[in-house]
Amino acid sequence: MKRGLVAVCVTLAIAAGTIAAASAADWPAKPVRIVSPFAPGGTSDTLGRLLAEQLTDKFGQSFFVENRGGAGGLIGSAAVASAEPDGSTFLISSIGTHVTSPATSPNPAYDPLRLFTHIAYLGGPPNVIVAHPSLGVKTFKELLAAAKTGTAVNYISPGPGTIGHLVPELLAHKENLKFAHVAYKGAGQAMTDLVAGHVKMGSVTWSSAISQIRAGTVMPLAVSSARPMPEFPDVPTMKVLGYPDLVATTWFGFSGPAGVPRDIVARLNWEIVAALGTPAMRQRLEAEGIETEKMSADEFTGFVAGEIARWTPVAKSVADSSSTR
Repeated sequence: MKRGLVAVCVTLAIAAGTIAAASAADWPAKPVRIVSPFAPGGTSDTLGRLLAEQLTDKFGQSFFVENRGGAGGLIGSAAVASAEPDGSTFLISSIGTHVTSPATSPNPAYDPLRLFTHIAYLGGPPNVIVAHPSLGVKTFKELLAAAKTGTAVNYISPGPGTIGHLVPELLAHKENLKFAHVAYKGAGQAMTDLVAGHVKMGSVTWSSAISQIRAGTVMPLAVSSARPMPEFPDVPTMKVLGYPDLVATTWFGFSGPAGVPRDIVARLNWEIVAALGTPAMRQRLEAEGIETEKMSADEFTGFVAGEIARWTPVAKSVADSSSTR
């Protein structure tokens, strides 16, 4: 009797495994949505569309980007966290959506580790502080002087809790500066208003600002990369300026809701790593100042956990100090 029951259970387990394998082999059977949790025009949007094009070609099924901006990336991320883990919905995750925004939000609506399947590391650009010509500063030193006198210098960022928000707030705390944060749902509209002179300073990703830097419509004052940017080697790094703790990358990844089948995770990781390594893709990313690194899904999950440990205390401290300034 017991042997018969065991045999039935084994048979059912084998059948279930066969069905799961067949399901993974047939995936994707319908269009796949990639949520970019920021407004169009930013790095998240750019990476999502580049990747969607590559994956569409590889799998022969449509991968498309849906922009769901707001609350520093929390709104779009929460939507993915609550989606079915059937391989039809994914997210361009980031240090903002999975580290700093949850740390500074009173109700982020999701656990950045428990409610997600982290699949692949995409890479990211450093942050850059840029000034509109009407601010009248051409160097980082001049910016510090301007922000210590008169009215507060208003600055844009892609949203609360992003690296673009935290870097100026840390500077304000360290140097007793007068900064006023003007948050946006993404870098695209933020840069539009900066170029128009509605705000005087920006703290955004290098890739979001590079076209305007090249055009000379904004002045780069400092960059958060560990090394100078090859195209603009004269722009000082935060490390050179005496702020080694502000060396940071606004990294991005590819994640899904918790419970995405391991077969699909493995296939996606393999194809994404391969796509990022092609000469054409590397050239495109390097032009945007985006550095990539090969990681397995498990390595990327560990990386996210490490970034949470590093930045959560900083983000909470900045949120507390900026609210009392």
